[in-house]
Amino acid sequence: MAKQHEYTATVQWTGNKGEGTSSYRAYERTWDIAVPGKPIVHCSNDPLLGGDPKLMNPEDLLLSSLAACHMLWYLHLASDNGVVVHRYRDAPIAVGETEPSGAGRFLSATLKPEIDVPNGTDLTLAEDLHHQVHKFCFIARSVSFPVVYEPSFHEI
Repeated sequence: MAKQHEYTATVQWTGNKGEGTSSYRAYERTWDIAVPGKPIVHCSNDPLLGGDPKLMNPEDLLLSSLAACHMLWYLHLASDNGVVVHRYRDAPIAVGETEPSGAGRFLSATLKPEIDVPNGTDLTLAEDLHHQVHKFCFIARSVSFPVVYEPSFHEI
């Protein structure tokens, strides 16, 4: 039987410039994410929607979470299957769409991990493990858009 567990965070809007939401331009789309015992993450809306491009936005956080979850499960499966990983770096790309009403959604995400492995590694197995991750990754199992994997391996 599956065990349930909770995750908690506090999300607090920080964009009140004194007039609250009295008009669309009267407030900033900024907030802080606080999780007990962890550094605060300052966030903003997507720059396409007037947000601060220097701060993380919800879309950045979702894509990063998806890639990090995949990486952690990949490293676990690699270790279990005798694939030694010396370096793992991902530069994922997500495609989204925005409707005329302003409603948006992700259409897809492509993970593009670059992985350093020792010479002689079974690269077929190393690549196959990427396709097994989706069975386990909490984030990947929770999204409703397709996730594609395009790993590259460098033997060192």
